[in-house]
Amino acid sequence: MNDNDKDAFRQQVREWLEANCPPSLRTPTPEDEMVWGGSNVGFKTEDQRLWFERMRDKGWFCPDWPKEYGGGGLSRQEVAILEAEQRRLRCRPPQINLGIWMLGPVLLEYGSEEQKKRLLPPMTRGEVRWCQGFSEPNAGSDLANIRTTAKDAGDHFLVDGTKIWTSYGDKSDWMYALVRTDSQAPKHQGISLLVLDMHAPGVSVAPIHLISGKSTFCQVFFDGVEVPKENLIGPLNGGWSLAKKLLQHERSAMSKFGEFSLPTHFHLMPLIQEYLPQPHTPADTALHARATACAMEEAAYNLTVQRMGEEGQAGQDVSGLMAIMKLVHTEQERVKFEVLLDAMGYRALGWAGETFTDQEKAIDKAWLNSFTQTIAGGSSEVQLNVIAKRVLDLPDAPKGAKP
Repeated sequence: MNDNDKDAFRQQVREWLEANCPPSLRTPTPEDEMVWGGSNVGFKTEDQRLWFERMRDKGWFCPDWPKEYGGGGLSRQEVAILEAEQRRLRCRPPQINLGIWMLGPVLLEYGSEEQKKRLLPPMTRGEVRWCQGFSEPNAGSDLANIRTTAKDAGDHFLVDGTKIWTSYGDKSDWMYALVRTDSQAPKHQGISLLVLDMHAPGVSVAPIHLISGKSTFCQVFFDGVEVPKENLIGPLNGGWSLAKKLLQHERSAMSKFGEFSLPTHFHLMPLIQEYLPQPHTPADTALHARATACAMEEAAYNLTVQRMGEEGQAGQDVSGLMAIMKLVHTEQERVKFEVLLDAMGYRALGWAGETFTDQEKAIDKAWLNSFTQTIAGGSSEVQLNVIAKRVLDLPDAPKGAKP
């Protein structure tokens, strides 16, 4: 693709987005206006429905997927241009779909042709909402310690056990889950990846209430759930390598929450100016300095996200960058909200009564939620271990060594 072709495509994309993305959807996304694809997709406004349908019909829910599976069939360079133009116009995501962000890329690489044709097109049409069944009560940070079993029952598996911290499990249509299919094998080698219907007999879901007042996490129970064998992704007992791939996509997807202005994305400096317009004391000056440092780190992070995307589209190895993005972003968000709450003073007690503004209440909830994000998708401590071992190739500490 030469420069003239790039310029022509960029102009086409720019004109299409200007004509098809409603002006009301060129702003940060309030939490109650997030559109989740699925069998019960809902829209608060007609603009949301139009944007959803136009991007779906264009194939741009999955612009880089092959057209035969419902994608846009764009090249890496074309996708980079499309994403840049969406950022320039500040277009909201037309839908949020964990299947597209996480499972889809694994299916494209490891799924059978039958699985691709059966599972991918509903994702590209926004018809199925997916959740992830990885963590268990005794297998969070030590994911390979899962105990949910899938026993061979002829033409199907019988699944028994439980998953926890399942985001939006109560609203999802399907789950991709790690299950133990060989209890005698070493724990990393007896795991398989299954997809299963969340409405199947034997599946029950219990929401987990959080300190932030939201209930996005659930515990899911499986009691003799029948899962057809054609829902096994990849080889039997070969799920661990697929899980590692999928987790790479998960951490990359979580990093998009800053890039696409999703609910945790409050612009720090305008809010600092609103709550602490002029420093009057040395403590005020120090707080402004902390806020400026946070803003600079956020800008550097967003530039790195763009660089990672461009390098990935160019076929370069970005696995090292992907490994650090989730860690850096969630820790930055936590620190950012700590600074913001320091500037807000008593107004940081937004949950305490009706006298506080909706913005102050939203900031308080986002601060509380920022702590959960340092755990979800792998805690910060786990991320550091992954980076040390998988990216920096550092050796394990000798047994009995003192820190």
